[in-house]
Amino acid sequence: MRRAVATIGLCLSLLTGGAATAATLQENNEAMFRLMQEKRGVTDTQIAAIRKIFQASGYAGQGNPAATRHPMTPQQAQAKLPQDAYQYYRNAQFERICGRKYMAPLYDPATQRPEDAKVCVDMFEYPNVPLAYPVTWIKASEAAQVCFAEGKRMGDAHEWEGAAAGALLPPDYRFDLGTPQAMRAAHNAKWGPSKSWTYGPQWQRGICAQGSQKSPGCNGGSWAGCGSNTYPVGSFPGCKSALGVYDLEGNAAEHMNLPLNESQMASRGSRTLGVTEMKGSWFIWDTIRAHEEWARWRAPYWHGTPVMSSHSHANYHLGFRCFADVK
Repeated sequence: MRRAVATIGLCLSLLTGGAATAATLQENNEAMFRLMQEKRGVTDTQIAAIRKIFQASGYAGQGNPAATRHPMTPQQAQAKLPQDAYQYYRNAQFERICGRKYMAPLYDPATQRPEDAKVCVDMFEYPNVPLAYPVTWIKASEAAQVCFAEGKRMGDAHEWEGAAAGALLPPDYRFDLGTPQAMRAAHNAKWGPSKSWTYGPQWQRGICAQGSQKSPGCNGGSWAGCGSNTYPVGSFPGCKSALGVYDLEGNAAEHMNLPLNESQMASRGSRTLGVTEMKGSWFIWDTIRAHEEWARWRAPYWHGTPVMSSHSHANYHLGFRCFADVK
């Protein structure tokens, strides 16, 4: 155990955020890229493409180092686990199906086996490495480009909801209704009576990475004033859906694709995509439940833009995870 803690501390020493590290955003990102290569096998070519996206953004990373104060270190998160985190979260069956580390197959357990899955999802928020802090301050368009750079893609709303609810069901988009607002209302009316959360039928405090606080004086979204005060991904091993996906509640909220017609469905090969959908609750939820939220809930059209718009939204609590079609 001591060796595991020391290893994670060495690999993630630049990712703890806050003034104590004296690290810049670029230094944090470079440490994260090295970790992605070492622990997930992301290639040099893929990292080069991802680096360009982050550099062009100027903000994408694990938060503003000057403002961010993470409530838990990777070493503290490791101490909660019975073995080295990188091994604890490995799943040989998932890797055979998905062809990559730290991805989980999505399927309907009522009628399918894991081997029947046609799509997999990152087990953790990006960078999808156990005990790394999630990426924030990234636009939906940039998140989609990062996923493409890894040979993955952004997920459709129904895929994220299936991961959270523990059963991937067929798409139920009401394209005939025409607007994101009308589609949302119809979907929530359908699923509201049977709402559930990733870990069960009742919402609970303390299960997921939701016990942090906003930066003092955070005014709703400034880079200088609002730290990404997130936890290392996988810090709460009980915050897991029935399909083996972590941190769908808590930590960063997540960009997702809401298609407005069939040609915008990422799950059917579109790279044009639809409009932005924000998924998941985030790091202050145990104290401030800012809005309704459950596994299949679809949010209002907050900061709505086309996913691939250069003006799509970024924020200190907003991140993403990638999906990949099974080949």
